[in-house]
Amino acid sequence: MIHTRALTKDFTVGRGEAVHAVRGVSIDIEPGELVAVLGPNGAGKTTLMRMLTTLISPTSGEATVAGHDIATHPARVRRRIGYVGQGNGAGHTQRVHDELYTQGEIYGLDRRAARTRADELIEALDLGALRERKVSDLSGGQRRRLDVALGLVHAPPLLFLDEPSTGLDPQNRANLWEHILRLRERHGMTVVLTTHYLDEADTMAERVVIVDHGRVIADDTAEALKTKLAGDRLTVGSPDVRTLSRLAEALPGARDLASSGERLELRVSDAPTAAAELLFAARDAGVPVTAVQSHRPTLDDVFLTLTGRSLREESSEVSK
Repeated sequence: MIHTRALTKDFTVGRGEAVHAVRGVSIDIEPGELVAVLGPNGAGKTTLMRMLTTLISPTSGEATVAGHDIATHPARVRRRIGYVGQGNGAGHTQRVHDELYTQGEIYGLDRRAARTRADELIEALDLGALRERKVSDLSGGQRRRLDVALGLVHAPPLLFLDEPSTGLDPQNRANLWEHILRLRERHGMTVVLTTHYLDEADTMAERVVIVDHGRVIADDTAEALKTKLAGDRLTVGSPDVRTLSRLAEALPGARDLASSGERLELRVSDAPTAAAELLFAARDAGVPVTAVQSHRPTLDDVFLTLTGRSLREESSEVSK
C-alpha cells in the first residue's frame, strides 16, 4: 500500500541554509496494516506524511502510495487516500449532512450516491443526532468524528490520520477510536497515523515506526521494540548491593546496572526469569534480598533508549 525508497526532503531557509527534514526514508506498509509514526517535534514525521499525501513534493527518492507514484500521478494518489489533518476540515457555517453530501459531489458522486454515502457515514460515526447541526455548534469530539467521515467519503483503501485525537478528553478519544477501528475492520482499510499519545500507538497500532532527525530509527511491533530496545526493568533490594551487582552481571542479557544505597536496578529481557535466577544465585552466595520489583517497558522507554529523550516531554510541549 505504501512503498518508499530513499525518500528525501530538503528545505532552504535563511540565507540559503539547507534543512534536511527527511533523509532517505525507505519503508513498506502492507494492505490492511495499522501503523503509528512517532517522533519528536522537528523529527520529520509531518514532512514525511505531507509527502506521502502529495501535499509537498520530495527532493529525491521515490514513493508509491495506493498503487500510484506520488511525483508523477499525485491526483491518482489523492483519489485513493483519505487524509484527516490536525485542523478541522469542515466549514463552520455548514451543516453536518450538507458538508458530507457536498464532499461526495466533489469526489464525483452523483446526487443520489452522495446522499446515500453521507447517510452511511453519519450512521457509522454516530452523527445522526447532529446531521442538521452547524459545524460551529459541534463539540471537539463531534468535530473529529465529522473530520474522519469527510476523509472516508470516497471509500479510500488508505487513511492517513495526523494526530486525530489531540486535545480530546479520554472519553472522546476512546469513542473516536472505537469508530475508527470498527470502520477499519468493516472495510479492511490501511491506516497510518501520527500521535503523541503513547497508549494509542501501543494498543492500537500493529507496527510502530519511530522517526528522528529525518530518519527511521526503529520499525517493529510495539511489543518487540519494548522487549529488544528497552527491556524489563528489575529493581532488587539488599544490604549487600556490591555482591548482588556482581551476581547480576552474570545474568544473560543484563545491562544498565545502577546501584543506589541498598537498591540495584538493571535492564533484562525477561524480568520474571531474571529475578528467579538472581534470587537463586543470591541464596547460594548467602546474599540477603529484601525486595524485588519488575516493571514492563513502555514506548517512552524505547524512545529514551534510542534518542536519549522522552517522548512524553515532547507530548507535554505539544499540549501546552
